[in-house]
Amino acid sequence: MTTGSSAARFLVVNGVPHGGGGAVPSVSVFLESTPGVYTTTRTLADATLVLFWDRHLRRLADSARVLAESRPGLLGPGPLRPGSLRRAVHGSVRAGLAAALEERRRTGSAAEVAITALVRGGGGGGEEGNGADVFVHLGFYLPPVFGVGGAHLAVAGPGRVVAAAKYSEWARVRKGMEKMRPPLVTELLLTNDGDRILEGSVTNFFIVVSDVAAAPDHPMIEVQTAPISDGVLPGVIRQLVIDLALILIIGWLGFAVALESLYKRLHRHGQNANFGKRPLSQQVIAGSLRLVQHVETIQAPLSYEDLRLSTWKDVLWVMKQFEREIAERAIADGLAVKDLL
Repeated sequence: MTTGSSAARFLVVNGVPHGGGGAVPSVSVFLESTPGVYTTTRTLADATLVLFWDRHLRRLADSARVLAESRPGLLGPGPLRPGSLRRAVHGSVRAGLAAALEERRRTGSAAEVAITALVRGGGGGGEEGNGADVFVHLGFYLPPVFGVGGAHLAVAGPGRVVAAAKYSEWARVRKGMEKMRPPLVTELLLTNDGDRILEGSVTNFFIVVSDVAAAPDHPMIEVQTAPISDGVLPGVIRQLVIDLALILIIGWLGFAVALESLYKRLHRHGQNANFGKRPLSQQVIAGSLRLVQHVETIQAPLSYEDLRLSTWKDVLWVMKQFEREIAERAIADGLAVKDLL
């Protein structure tokens, strides 16, 4: 969870620290009010590594390129040339991390640092003459312990309009879905047809199936998630999970990546929902801050049409209750903070 008051937030614009204390909004308010493409990551291992930093920079550049070609109006007030963003973003992150780590040392905090880098078309030269304004928002974050306090999910809205890019307009769209969030639900799932679960509004969604009965000595394991072609954000952590699945096929018989239809089974079978013929071992969500979190409950409307109703109170819900490899890869692929400063 994100911790601390506004005094523990930092904002850097084009390499220059801005505001301070109460002048820096929460990251959600920042995204809702600032157009552009963005990516979010955090530190790891007592704030000594930045998770998957090179991957996030590539993802940011890819998002900028997609919007520049398809929806330039979502990039901000001016044109943007995404080819030379790395140095500009790196410089602003370096300035923000220095301030955040100093505050962390001063207060004796054990929290990690959450980092959101946003790039928009500024209409000027930008730091690197690319027409970009670079914003970096930082705050403190206490990661949940895996296996403790699982996620509670609800199917609550349609997928992204431009799924190939991660852009801040989505923060405003998903805020509008909040009226469909039942109490205690921690993440909203997206579907365009009431059948295929695409992803979470903030996280990725995976099902891990293990068929022990078919081969007790070599159980079949399958990781299932919606394909990019269905309209899913090609995010950093999503790709990492798929990469690991493909690598582990060497040690596990039948390890594959596939899509599992979920929604109709939920509302057809209710509490006795059976996810296919194979036993379901685990559902998980994955994201840049939480990494991996197991799922405790999923609920969905009895009818897909109910998602058009005013609020969650108007919907008849059906709930299904469910009983570290990523962390190791996170350390291997992380960038040492000392190398960034």
